[in-house]
Amino acid sequence: MANNSGGLAELPDSVIPEAVPTGYAWLAGAVGTGVFLSLGEVADRASVSLDSFVNGVADLLVGFAVNGTPEESTYSVLLLGGIAFVFLAVGGWLGTIANRSRAVLPLGFLLFGLLGGLATTQGEGISTGQSWAIAIGAAAVGVAIALSLLEVQSSPKPATQSIASSVLLDRRTLLTATAAAGTIAIAAAARLGRTVSAEIARDEILADIAEATAAQRGASLPIGDLDGLTGITPRIVANDDFYIIDTAFRKPEIDAARWALTIDGPHVDNPTTFTYQDLLNRELVTTEMTLVGVSNPLGGDLVGNAVWTGVPLAELLDEAGIADPTNPNHQIFSRSVDDYTSGFPVPIAYDGRTAMLALFMNGEPLPTEHGFPARLVVAGLYGYVSAIKWIEQIQVTDFEGVDGFWIPRGWSKEAPVKTQSRIDTPEPGAEMAPGPVTIAGVAWNPGVGIDQVEVGFTNAATQETTEWIPAQLAASGSDETWVQWQFEWDAPDGEWFIAVRATDKSGFTQTPEQVPAAPNGAEGHHTILSRVR
Repeated sequence: MANNSGGLAELPDSVIPEAVPTGYAWLAGAVGTGVFLSLGEVADRASVSLDSFVNGVADLLVGFAVNGTPEESTYSVLLLGGIAFVFLAVGGWLGTIANRSRAVLPLGFLLFGLLGGLATTQGEGISTGQSWAIAIGAAAVGVAIALSLLEVQSSPKPATQSIASSVLLDRRTLLTATAAAGTIAIAAAARLGRTVSAEIARDEILADIAEATAAQRGASLPIGDLDGLTGITPRIVANDDFYIIDTAFRKPEIDAARWALTIDGPHVDNPTTFTYQDLLNRELVTTEMTLVGVSNPLGGDLVGNAVWTGVPLAELLDEAGIADPTNPNHQIFSRSVDDYTSGFPVPIAYDGRTAMLALFMNGEPLPTEHGFPARLVVAGLYGYVSAIKWIEQIQVTDFEGVDGFWIPRGWSKEAPVKTQSRIDTPEPGAEMAPGPVTIAGVAWNPGVGIDQVEVGFTNAATQETTEWIPAQLAASGSDETWVQWQFEWDAPDGEWFIAVRATDKSGFTQTPEQVPAAPNGAEGHHTILSRVR
């Protein structure tokens, strides 16, 4: 008999435990976490009243970003992917710890479930009970998958294990891994399928009215550049290229047949609700308008010009019975289906500028990411106080004491767009041969209009600066759109700073002092460096 005193009893040769490699343990935890996240995605795609865990955490992060900026909340694949990566990394880490203590995994996944439940119950219209049940249930399934993968791999095996039993263990491993992979694949298919089905439904809903409203949608308006300008942002930006800024990590997918807009509030005499069909049956108006994001930096691309078609906002407000349309202490306070809010003074809707409930963009129904079925567009105001997407309610409230989403986060409550200009070509740092060079770009102050654009040059070596030289302006759609400009430069050798400034129709000329975007829009001259050799 073997002498075991002073040490661990020796295992018989028939039962030899196999250590789980660290890499395998990490993978087991990560796969279980992947299943947890995937079940959240399936729930999100299965019902509009449920949200995925990744989207929910993203929304929580935006809510905590008190000093955040609108561009930081832009829907970002990198941000959502980063959240998923952190989940998977933590899950893998839990797997490696569980290699020594299995109890760690259930505790860790319980925390995943609690975080998922908390994150997915914050949004408007979310089913709280179902969200909590799915979060805890998904965590249970995820930990079961992870533990199964670990147990299968670490099960003691006879030293003389038969080929048949070895195959059985491998088959158990394969079945567990296949179940996990299948869950993740179903989640991916559900996400794609829900998106595609939403677009199909949108097209079907609008097919019957497309022909009847073609003229009103501006289908005959010219789309493209004017005056032969090339190498420049087009006058009308295509829907797929139009900038996107919002706080919605889960883009609302709305059934237009069930959607409605309500106008009410303490300063409304006749609260009214409009269905989508009600709006389509009206005489729609069409106009070009430039929208600008307040967080657009000098030379940035958070600005775009499009053809918008819809119903004048003042018309809808009148039907709802606005008590005093001229009162600057009253505001149009709007809410989207995902609970985003914004507001601006009531008189702006009546002062002659375009203020529209838009239903179409560039001759087609609003794309989902741009606010289908309806959004507001208001000339001359930054989007964070006016261009609310997926709108479902307008309240006429007091201006003071009722703040939209970004106001408590440090951004100005009054947000008129500032005069800006941008160089599109040549690109910063471009090298070019001496001789004729076309410099071109766009300038804007929607609602005021652009009177003049000038270009200036500074020799990088000598710091000698030229006088400002007027550029040629293309015809613009109106004072509510940007204007394209170009300048023909006979470029001499050297390194040159090229700057641009605009003068609007009120007589204001951009100043050189650079001001950051926060809290009410960037200022300064957009300047690039070019090398002529």
